[in-house]
Amino acid sequence: MLIFQRENYIPILDKLFKGKIIIIYGPRQAGKTTLCKEIQKKYPNSRILTCDDPNIANSLEPKSVSELQKILGDNRLIIIDEAQRVENIGVTLKIIADSQSDTQIIATGSSSFDLANKINEPLTGRNWKFYLFPLSLKELSLTYGPELRSKIVELLVFGSYPEVVATAVGKKEILKNLASDYLYKDLLSYEGIRKPKVLFDLLRLLALNVGNEVSYSKLASDLSINRETVRSYIGILEQAFIVFTLSPLHKHKSKEISRLNKVYFYDNGIRNALLDNFEPLDKRNDIGQLFENFFIAEKVKQFYYKHPENKIYFWRTKQGQEIDLVEEYRGGEEYKIFECKWQDRTQKIPPMWQKEYNNFEAKLIHQGNILDYFLNLD
Repeated sequence: MLIFQRENYIPILDKLFKGKIIIIYGPRQAGKTTLCKEIQKKYPNSRILTCDDPNIANSLEPKSVSELQKILGDNRLIIIDEAQRVENIGVTLKIIADSQSDTQIIATGSSSFDLANKINEPLTGRNWKFYLFPLSLKELSLTYGPELRSKIVELLVFGSYPEVVATAVGKKEILKNLASDYLYKDLLSYEGIRKPKVLFDLLRLLALNVGNEVSYSKLASDLSINRETVRSYIGILEQAFIVFTLSPLHKHKSKEISRLNKVYFYDNGIRNALLDNFEPLDKRNDIGQLFENFFIAEKVKQFYYKHPENKIYFWRTKQGQEIDLVEEYRGGEEYKIFECKWQDRTQKIPPMWQKEYNNFEAKLIHQGNILDYFLNLD
């Protein structure tokens, strides 16, 4: 099987055996287990405990120190995969950290809404968090080199999950199974989801409206549910690494709360699977949405991997002047603004933006320069 080098590999290695537990969050099939196995190769005296196995999950529920030591043995490195399956996993991890300071624990989870709730309080200040998403352009370039340029069109349609990228045939089936996994294995097991059909219909509406401002009230009306249910479900989808939201930038921060957000998907392939649309670009009318989603999702990956201190927004006036993506640096002292269009064209900076903001750089991202842009980021 093709193994991709991940951007987090070296940073995680650098944090090993420094007195803290490492938590790796990310969606299913993004490569967390493969990454952990690559790390494990450097430490033969190690073990992976896969908590999708109910027996293993049950064995890791909080126990006495001596009982846990029997399970862990004398391994220097313990990897607890899909740790959200373990009841009170945070308490178990705290016991291990207190009693076996020489043992490095790595815990992975595909449902941050579940795992984070279980570990935050017991492990406050005692863990490092990492995130792993579908493959980034930087990661893909390490495998494909110059050939990657010819794969951009394919990535817009099928996304960048490792298994999808690595296979020559059956991409549609893999993506449909992934989408089904999200809906029925992770999300529907969460007690906050009580209306599976509504969740699926909501996902489809979000997929159709990528790049547009989203009204929770309008979604609630379309789905015949209340607005708070829409807000709750989108929050769960965010924490399950299916979608993320962008807020509007406004100089008066209090106004951001009342303005409409945009919702994007972490992976184009999942978005297209929900719509059952894998048509090639020359037969589609949503190329602009696909390219915008792809670019902004790639920026979000880079923020998690490289610059978590920065913030990103979109910008739009009541008169319809708009900027696709705004990066905010140093608390709003500097900005970078991006327009992303499939075709190269002259970039026009909205007059209202120039009137309100002075210290900024502007960049047009299109099919011809997107790869160069991301591969040259520091």
